[in-house]
Amino acid sequence: MENIQVEIFGQVYNLKGMADPVYIRELASFVDAKMRDVQKGTGTVDAHRVAILAALTISEELYQLRDKYGILEKESESAAKRLLDITSSVIETT
Repeated sequence: MENIQVEIFGQVYNLKGMADPVYIRELASFVDAKMRDVQKGTGTVDAHRVAILAALTISEELYQLRDKYGILEKESESAAKRLLDITSSVIETT
């Protein structure tokens, strides 16, 4: 495990992980940006409150993406089934 230092919302954190350090820094940068966006949008300076609101924002984005993924998964399964049906009917007629 590698020790990786990141800064989020003015606080330095030493993280240990097996993931690529560049990836961990990207995640930390993403969280930092979300927290700064929340702070700008709300004017809140309390870091704990900003962190909770940022977590809720990130959670909302995750849920929206899960919903979109579910819809796309169903659409792709339906399209694949239609293609199989078409293929089967073509094979049967030849």
